Amino acid sequence: MANPILGTLIHAVGGVAASTCYVPFQKVKQWSWDSYWILQATFAWFIFPFLIGFLTVPNLMDVFSDASSEVLFNATLLGAIYGFGGMCFGFAIRHIGYSLTYTISIGISAILGTIVPLIMHGQLLKKFNDPGGYTIFFGMLMALIGIVICGVAGYRKEKDLKHNNSSKGEPLTFNMKKGLTLTLIAGVLSAVFGISLEVGAPVAEIARKYGAGNFEGNANLILSTGGAFITNFIWFTIVGIKNNTLKELVDVKGVGQKNYILNVVMSILSGALWYGQFFFYGIAHVQMGEYKFASWVLHMSMLIFFSYVVGIIMKEWKQVTKRTNTTLIIALIVLVISFIIMAYGSWLGSETTIGH
Repeated sequence: MANPILGTLIHAVGGVAASTCYVPFQKVKQWSWDSYWILQATFAWFIFPFLIGFLTVPNLMDVFSDASSEVLFNATLLGAIYGFGGMCFGFAIRHIGYSLTYTISIGISAILGTIVPLIMHGQLLKKFNDPGGYTIFFGMLMALIGIVICGVAGYRKEKDLKHNNSSKGEPLTFNMKKGLTLTLIAGVLSAVFGISLEVGAPVAEIARKYGAGNFEGNANLILSTGGAFITNFIWFTIVGIKNNTLKELVDVKGVGQKNYILNVVMSILSGALWYGQFFFYGIAHVQMGEYKFASWVLHMSMLIFFSYVVGIIMKEWKQVTKRTNTTLIIALIVLVISFIIMAYGSWLGSETTIGH
């Protein structure tokens, strides 16, 4: 039986994994971003999805052979398109930090990744008018408002840092304009990942018939992440050859054995955390009952919330004014309220369904 409250809690676990997945890069030594990225992407989008898929989905290859070739192709293609978004997301973090990148990018993804599949299936008006529908869509509106306020906080932060750094004669590494552009692209393309999962949903249905239970989502997740892996592997292999950084992946002596092992472990940890978010997403999605369509926006909202915690721990907002901090806190409060509203709307719909 579906349990939206449990589903919400499991989405929160996924949010913690997602918001911390790129933190291990801080420990990587004497490696370029390109080397770290291609290794973590290999584990996040290829090794872990296939490994966990084989362990949790009975007769996995039979599931794929029973599925429509059109579904398999389209889900993988959309995953490949998302792959470019993953790149932009990683680069955006380097320009504007964890908090803003996650908030703006994931916020956009949350809204588009929920609305577009409903439009695709012609269910937007139906879901809006269903019990709890008004509440969920109001929560989405609140999330959008929170995202806008986050953008305001970002521009105020840039202004504060420019003032502080110019007085100290230090260069400013924070670049809101460049970071925002990358983040907007990442947000739109991240929503494509949600659409990819929706397109691949028939594969999950087949996995459920084979006895996958709560792990049915691990089947179609392989398609989406597989597409993302192909894009990133090709791109960063070319970049690695061009920048002569690809050799870092095998050059143990160049960085020292201790640093090399640390770099590999941190990259694998990043991959595990990234994959972990959608491992828990799939389990939580099953628990959302009639309001599975709200899973994406709820999961993304959780991710945004915990990314703020990470940003604060990493002291990204240490040098800003009280006014900027207040703006940030207001945005955070609005976002927290938004996913509480969406969780409540999902619960209302589930209770109504059970009552009937």
